[in-house]
Amino acid sequence: MIVVVLTGGLAWANPPASVAGDPPTENAAVSDDTVPFDPFDNPSGDSYWDEDEGLHAVADPIAGFNRAMFVFNDKFYFWVLKPVASGYRVVVPTPVRVSVKDFFFNLLGPVRFFNCLFQGKWRSAEGEFCRFVVNTTAGCLGLFNVVRDKPSFNPPEEDFGQTLGFYRVGNGFYIIWPLFGPSTLRDSVGFIGDWALNPVSFMQLVNVDAGKLTTTTTNVSAYSVRVVNDTSFRIGDYQTLKNAALDPYEAFRNAYIQNRLSKIAQ
Repeated sequence: MIVVVLTGGLAWANPPASVAGDPPTENAAVSDDTVPFDPFDNPSGDSYWDEDEGLHAVADPIAGFNRAMFVFNDKFYFWVLKPVASGYRVVVPTPVRVSVKDFFFNLLGPVRFFNCLFQGKWRSAEGEFCRFVVNTTAGCLGLFNVVRDKPSFNPPEEDFGQTLGFYRVGNGFYIIWPLFGPSTLRDSVGFIGDWALNPVSFMQLVNVDAGKLTTTTTNVSAYSVRVVNDTSFRIGDYQTLKNAALDPYEAFRNAYIQNRLSKIAQ
C-alpha cells in the first residue's frame, strides 16, 4: 500500500519516456529513457561536461543519497515490478497492451502540446494537436494510434523540463527519487509544470475541491497500470544494461544526462 501511494501525485506530471507512440515489440528494447552507454569524459570526478558549452552541466553532490536510492529502486524493480509485469504480460495479449500504451500516450497529449507552444515550436505543436484530435476521435479515445506512420503527426516529445532547458535554465544537481528514478533539480521542477498541464491532475483537483476523495485512488491506480503495462514490453532490458556496466550507478547517471541533453537539443 505504501509503495502504491508513493507512485501517485507527481508521477502523472512527467511520464516515463518509455510511453511512446510507436508500437512496441516483444524482443526489442523499446524504452526511450535509455541510450547506449557512452559516458562523457569526467575530468572533475563529480560532475558532467556540457560538450556544447564546455561548462559543468550536472553536479552530483548527494551521491551517497543517490546511490542508496538507486539500490532501493533496483530492488523494487526485481522484487516487485518485474514479477508483476511478467505475470501481466502472460495474462494480457499484446494487442491489448499496445492499446493501453496508446491510450495513456494520447491522454498526455496536452502536456506535449503546450510545451511545444512554450518553446515556440509551432509545427510540432500543430502535429501534437492534430494527433490528439484524430486519435481521440477516429482512434476511439486514443486506444488506437491511427496516425502512427505519419511523420508530421509525430514530432519529438516535449516536457516542461525540456522547456526550462530550452530557455537555458541550468540542470542544478543530479538526484534519484525513490520509485520515480533519475532526475535533476530542473527536471524535478518540470514534474510540477507537467502535472499542472495533465488532464488527469486537473480533473483530480476539481473533484477534490468538490469534496470527493476517491480521485486519488483512481489516479494512483491508473498510473500503476501504465507503469506495469509499459514495463511488460521491455522486461530484461534493464538487467541487460545493468550487467553491461562496470558501475551501474554511474552508467545510468551518464545515460540519463546524455538523453536529456539530446532531447533538449532537438
